[in-house]
Amino acid sequence: MKKITVILLIIVLIIVGFLLSTIASPILVIAEDAEEGTPGVDMAASFSLMGGFNWVYPGSSMNAKGETLHNIHLIDPEHPYHAAQEIIQHSYGYTPHLIISVNNEAAQAIFGDNIINNTRANDGYNGYAGSSNARGSMSRGDALGTAMANSNINVFQIPIQALLGNIAFHFV
Repeated sequence: MKKITVILLIIVLIIVGFLLSTIASPILVIAEDAEEGTPGVDMAASFSLMGGFNWVYPGSSMNAKGETLHNIHLIDPEHPYHAAQEIIQHSYGYTPHLIISVNNEAAQAIFGDNIINNTRANDGYNGYAGSSNARGSMSRGDALGTAMANSNINVFQIPIQALLGNIAFHFV
């Protein structure tokens, strides 16, 4: 019984530590799509206790050279999350020290198999193949937020997907 109490206390301390660290440095969550050949960042969001949850648009987030967050794996294939950190620092003025990447498999396991199609159905952006079928009028962030809110979230998949490597934590 004592071991369980110690383990639970450690878990609570880790969670509290993460949340407190967001006061100084927001966490960056990125949705990576590895099915594009070279992986790309399709959407991102920052989270902090003070600022809450804010969408970050990869195509308009750039470093001083004009390189976008979408292309971090092309910018620096060896250290893509350092490139992401530099881009966020340049575009938004804060430096994330924790970047959480989520791939399509994790998103579908957590939010349901239709999360990507539901996002595209509301998305007013027409930059992907098959977009003639998308009649959306929302920004990518609003479309994703609506799709997430309308899905049945399976929170038990979060640790499972992390253990499977579909959710990865990058400390930069």
